Amino acid sequence: MEMTLRWYGSKHDTVTLEQIRQIPGVTGVITMLYDKQPGDLWTQEEIHALKEEVEAAGLHIAGIESVNVSDAIKAGTADRDKDIATYIECLRNLGKEDIHLVCYNFMPVFDWTRTELARKRADGSTVLAYTQEAVDNLVPEKMFDSIASDMNGTMMPGWEPERMAKVKELFELYKNIDEETLFNNLVYFLKAIMPVCNEYDIKMAIHPDDPAWPVFGLPRIIRSEEKILRLMNAVDDVHNGVTFCAGSYGTSLKNDLPHMIRALKGRVHFAHVRNLKFNTPDDFEEACHLSSDGTFDMYEIVRALYETGFNGPIRPDHGRMIWGEVAMPGYGLYDRALGACYIEGLWEAIEKAETRGF
Repeated sequence: MEMTLRWYGSKHDTVTLEQIRQIPGVTGVITMLYDKQPGDLWTQEEIHALKEEVEAAGLHIAGIESVNVSDAIKAGTADRDKDIATYIECLRNLGKEDIHLVCYNFMPVFDWTRTELARKRADGSTVLAYTQEAVDNLVPEKMFDSIASDMNGTMMPGWEPERMAKVKELFELYKNIDEETLFNNLVYFLKAIMPVCNEYDIKMAIHPDDPAWPVFGLPRIIRSEEKILRLMNAVDDVHNGVTFCAGSYGTSLKNDLPHMIRALKGRVHFAHVRNLKFNTPDDFEEACHLSSDGTFDMYEIVRALYETGFNGPIRPDHGRMIWGEVAMPGYGLYDRALGACYIEGLWEAIEKAETRGF
């Protein structure tokens, strides 16, 4: 595996490449062209400039998260083939720049949902949190307003103001889209892009729905072992793979995370490793990465990745805000750096136990 950190670019991220370079073991970043809207073309010149900036800091681009999929593609409107053609050109340009991993999602309207961005924990840190009760009492169009004051002046992915201004319109677009229709639209998209993925060896790693159940009545199709295996079988190409996000699949306590990793052997191209602490099955908060701080056995998750031969990028996912840091919620420097070192320690222990026979 390769340890990485997500980085949103020098215009948007409070964490610098120089700081990331100093985290032990981190050699790459997972990044994106943050000013692009879904359906926009990523030119080779823009990608090359981003790549040069990262490499000048002694790192490299280990993957892209995300080349966002347009709503025309997700909803299957008349513009989807045009947008797919643009997406293919984006992938071609990434391939020409020797970038071979794209994490993306297929969630309608909201890329992820949290009801709090700064829930205070007993240790004084603040974390992202979710309660179904809060969602049930919200008007969807006001979702952004309920959390905007906790963004610390940053622009969070999936909650860009331009997108949130169209929430009502987006709900109208998806009102007749059920899970089966959304799934078929995803398969249509993947089959269309697989030729360019094969040409440039680009691994598409779909991110699970977060949380792993329908929110505001919107369909959710990547949320369980059964559903993700269905997608792998529908487009049976190694370039159609998975971002295994423990914190997203883990929002459903029905999901056996180590078992899912083993069931997806050979198709996990990217891993997000984080922990959650559940207060009730539909009230959870994001914990630090240690097993003892949350609900998941992080050792078993990392061991399943190791034993299935995972060799792609891995990153610590959302961290707590600690030590007075002010940053994009979930994406500060300090707690993610601690998480990276913890995951590396687990990996080293598992690897040495395996090679030494104990």
